[in-house]
Amino acid sequence: MGVHQGDCPAINVVMLGPPGAGKGTQAERLSRTRNVPKISTGDILREAVQACTDVGRTAKETMDAGNLVGDDIMIAIVQDRLDRPDARCGFVLDGFPRTVVQATALDRMMVNRGPLVVLNMVVPEDVLVRRLATRRICSKCGSIAAPEWTTACGKCGGPLMTRVDDGIDIVRERLKVYQRQTKPLVEYYSKRPTFTSIDGNRPPDVVTAAVDAALDAAIGAAGRGVAL
Repeated sequence: MGVHQGDCPAINVVMLGPPGAGKGTQAERLSRTRNVPKISTGDILREAVQACTDVGRTAKETMDAGNLVGDDIMIAIVQDRLDRPDARCGFVLDGFPRTVVQATALDRMMVNRGPLVVLNMVVPEDVLVRRLATRRICSKCGSIAAPEWTTACGKCGGPLMTRVDDGIDIVRERLKVYQRQTKPLVEYYSKRPTFTSIDGNRPPDVVTAAVDAALDAAIGAAGRGVAL
């Protein structure tokens, strides 16, 4: 059962794209400017790993090998999260859906929630490999390091580290997994008027402007009664 939006504006966004495309950065910015929660399945899973839950242990083995966590677990996690009160007026999803099975489940969750806007971040593979191989995260809160953070997290002060799944070999495996299992989502969504591909190989502020424009266009189309 989806959460009814009532009089809330429908701001329901999915950020698509391969690892390293900038989905997390843009999702966080949208969350702040549109006042809806950023829902990162990666963050949820890493919390489960740190807490050593059954889901966390299973997810850790899978993620450390560069593979995707199973559909059933991911769908249940997202369903639970979208049913919480803070997601009543919308959300920005980062990391879900990653398969067509997950996408069809999300469509079912969207009943009575308004249109789903899908933004696909496009970045050349060589750029993705370079970004991921040099990316650092906070060992305490899991935040991806901003360029200006030299040795410590700018949010909580924790030490920075390289992620286990950002090593070169695992990066290349993650990109292969994306091409094989996740890229079909582009075909699934691409014929919808709320789908937009965005060039992510530009400065973050330029990408943010493109993301905002695409979202506003989709919301405007919904307001004019265009079928979405």
